Amino acid sequence: MAQLLFICSKNQWRSPTAEQLFRNHPEHEARSAGTSEQARIRVNQKMIDRADLIFVMEVKHRDKLKQRFDLTGKKLTVLHIPDDYQFNDPELVVVLKLALQEFL
Repeated sequence: MAQLLFICSKNQWRSPTAEQLFRNHPEHEARSAGTSEQARIRVNQKMIDRADLIFVMEVKHRDKLKQRFDLTGKKLTVLHIPDDYQFNDPELVVVLKLALQEFL
C-alpha cells in the first residue's frame, strides 16, 4: 500500500481535505501535516521517511521541507493549490480530485 503525505501550512483545510479523499482507499494510505509552528499536526522526519509520495500545496511548502528535512529519494509534487478554501470545501474537493486523479 502506497503511503501518501499531504502538506500545507497549518494542516487545517487543504491537506486534511486531501487526506480525507483517501480514507478507505484500497491502494493508498494518506496522512497530512503542516509546516507552520501553529500546525494542527506538524510534519516531521518520521512522516517524510514513511511517505512514498509527498504532495505539497504550494512551492513555499516544498522549499520549507527541503530546508528542514532529508528528502533523499522522495518524490515530491507541488499541487499549486492556494490557501483559498475551507476544510472539505466542495470546490477544493474538485480541485484535489483533478490534481490527484491518477491516484484516486
